[in-house]
Amino acid sequence: MTTTRMVALGDSVTAGLGDPLPGGEWRGYAALLAASLGPRGEVEFSNVATSGATSRDLAADQLPQALALRPTVASVLAGVNDTLRGRFEIASIAADIDAVVGGLCRTGATVLTIRLPDPGLMLGIPDLVRRPLTRRVRAINSILDHAARRYDTVHVDLASHPALYERRMWGVDRLHPSERGHRLLARLSAAELAKRGFPLDCMPDEEPTGAKPSAWASARWMAVEGTGWVVRRSRDFLPELARLVLSEAWHGVRGRSALLDERVRAELDPLLRGTAAPLPVPATEDACP
Repeated sequence: MTTTRMVALGDSVTAGLGDPLPGGEWRGYAALLAASLGPRGEVEFSNVATSGATSRDLAADQLPQALALRPTVASVLAGVNDTLRGRFEIASIAADIDAVVGGLCRTGATVLTIRLPDPGLMLGIPDLVRRPLTRRVRAINSILDHAARRYDTVHVDLASHPALYERRMWGVDRLHPSERGHRLLARLSAAELAKRGFPLDCMPDEEPTGAKPSAWASARWMAVEGTGWVVRRSRDFLPELARLVLSEAWHGVRGRSALLDERVRAELDPLLRGTAAPLPVPATEDACP
């Protein structure tokens, strides 16, 4: 019997936040996906994701752990916390994501890369606040798209899936999926694996099996845990967000909002064309087997 070894890398979403199990643990889309690959004993699942992880954390801390586990399947969901930091250094983020995806691919693992959804559509925030966040997410997605093409990964596009933006797919904080949302992520990932000919034991169930949190429980979690999570993850980002919003307003009044998009593209294009400082070059073939 061939054992499938799946390793999940990422942040609090991959760690399972929003999909609680009895006893206080979290499950999440990655565990649901692993269960679809085969029964226990045939699938070994390890989750090295950590809450608050940035692309730097994935490259420096999670990648060595994942490589030591010799995965045959690996999932990479990264970038959300990078968008919630005061410093948003595209070149560094691109290098870290490339190192993670390339490092996993070179082991011969089947690697899933996952595009991020639009935060403005999820959060329902005013346009002046939405646009800077969306611009950062689009930059992350461009980096992920480039890595997916370079290494021929199984690429899961959350950004363009309408159902993902339904309110019921998200928890009370609107930053972490609900159980239903985690199940959707697992199903989308399983479907992309199947398209590439990867054998599935079953598709993850669509309908939640856990009890829906009551309004009181949701409000209590947001007051005790959720607000603290947001503050910890975005403390240094709030002053930068204020600056970005003012810049957005200034350019908008002058009809020059497109200039802000052009600035991001000007920073991204040399990286993705390889005309700036080069990203790490794989020692072997770029494409996954």
